[in-house]
Amino acid sequence: MSTSGESEPKPLHKNELLKAGSNYLRGHILSDLQDASTETISEDSAQLTKFHGIYPQDDRDLRAQRRKEGRDKAYIFMARVRVPGGVCTPGQWLALDTLADSHANGTLKITNRQSFQFHGILKGRLREAIREVNRTLLDTLAACGDVNRNVMCNPNPLISGLHAETLGIAKAVAAHLSPRTRAYHELWVDDTLVGGGEPEEVEPIYGKTYLPRKFKIVFAIPPSNDVDVFAHDLGFIAVANADGRLEGFVITVGGGMGMSHNQVETYPRLADVLGFCRPDQVVEVAEKVVTLQRDFGDRTDRKHARFKYTVADRGLVWIRNEVERRLGWQLGAPRRFEFTDTGDRYGWTEGPDGHSHFTLFIENGRVKGAVKVALREIAKVHRGDFRLTPNQHLMIAGVAAADHPRIEALLREHVLDTSNRASGLRLNSMACVALPTCGLALAESERYLPELVTLLEGEVEAAGLRDDAIVIRMTGCPNGCGRPFLAEIGFVGRSPGKYNVYLGAAFNGSRMNVLYKSSLPTAEIVPLVRSLLRRYAVERNPGERFGDFAIRAGLVRPTGTSADFHQDPVRTEGLQSRPGA
Repeated sequence: MSTSGESEPKPLHKNELLKAGSNYLRGHILSDLQDASTETISEDSAQLTKFHGIYPQDDRDLRAQRRKEGRDKAYIFMARVRVPGGVCTPGQWLALDTLADSHANGTLKITNRQSFQFHGILKGRLREAIREVNRTLLDTLAACGDVNRNVMCNPNPLISGLHAETLGIAKAVAAHLSPRTRAYHELWVDDTLVGGGEPEEVEPIYGKTYLPRKFKIVFAIPPSNDVDVFAHDLGFIAVANADGRLEGFVITVGGGMGMSHNQVETYPRLADVLGFCRPDQVVEVAEKVVTLQRDFGDRTDRKHARFKYTVADRGLVWIRNEVERRLGWQLGAPRRFEFTDTGDRYGWTEGPDGHSHFTLFIENGRVKGAVKVALREIAKVHRGDFRLTPNQHLMIAGVAAADHPRIEALLREHVLDTSNRASGLRLNSMACVALPTCGLALAESERYLPELVTLLEGEVEAAGLRDDAIVIRMTGCPNGCGRPFLAEIGFVGRSPGKYNVYLGAAFNGSRMNVLYKSSLPTAEIVPLVRSLLRRYAVERNPGERFGDFAIRAGLVRPTGTSADFHQDPVRTEGLQSRPGA
């Protein structure tokens, strides 16, 4: 019993003990995979396989019927493939396309972190599937788990001449922060589990217990904020000098989208601007920020373990001082930058080097059916690369002038150039996977949002808003995987068939939205949004975005507190957006 008057320290979360005793992420994964008595793995192994990019799941559509039949759940696995900066080769695309058919559910999912996901892998085919991924020179290591995950970067080389250099730095950060454990190759690639071996294994950056929670890093290139830089733990915003050359990066820290319903101590948070560094300093800065979170992040409460809470609790001044202490030098003063939007530029864009790029709209990133067949044919002849966008779409990049007619003919043949026929609302929509595979989903998302947008398109057409870009996002739960709190209209699953509705985010990703309606049934969503769109069409100022209108018109009041995301807001008229938003 403590006699000092101080409270007893909280016990470590059980996951910390699991990681510490896992022999650098080996645990009992191998024996669980070899256990033929079940189609899934143990809870402990499920926590460790996340570090290997793998989640055990089940088909929730089948739960009720299988329960009636006295059968176990329909267990399956999801595997996430890291693609730093979202760039892959046509050969890699073809290999993953084949793997989706042979080992998964026949679809590829492009995530909003510029990675691929396979769904529906059976346990008996899991090791073979991961081995095949590695044969493409991609991997699933650290695509999930309490480590730095896939590093994102603006994918469009036509936006700025800074792109190639920034992408190279993003890949260097990804490589530097990759876990060093040999367990991944032993389990999934070499097919032999050494169990540590000699010399003794070490994780120079992470240590035996890795990070308290996941960590996300992105690189943004103004004026595009397609990566939603303020939504992530660590961000680097490219800054050019007067000659258009890369001068360095503004550093942002402490962003994160996840929260839990009715738990006010959890909340989404926008990142703060920390300082500035040169291009050659980025890898070192990234390492020191990660080690700071390793040493000071909360390892007792996983709901409070993200870096955003460390920044919020300690304060930006403390964070900067500690980062600079670890660096041994001072960060520079932030430079000016400006973002205009978070969306993609669809269709053809021409580059100064004679190459062109085609950005294809893929609804919610699900590559399946005729689209999957068409992209397979394009990959067979394409000599550039493929780039996954942070909005779950696909860029066919680096098309040489001589190849342009052939690629364009394939696009026309397979009717892929649909962006000019889609509404601005659909082109700026995003949904997470949710049901039936995500175990955290409280409501539909990927399967429902396209239907909802279709119902709303008649309204935007009638209101004269067909071509207006309005950011609409939906997630099946409040964990924020689809970045719903940065949508001008955001839907977050509350329970089956009910959603919290959020309004008022900035079109350029610099301001979060606010709770407008709680637990709204699906039957009431279209009438509600219809009235909002009609009012926006009539009352907006010239050039005014929907999110800005929602605040100016008093639909929501942003206070900058966690109450914005947990309680019904106070409606007031005539409010302006808060300073600095």
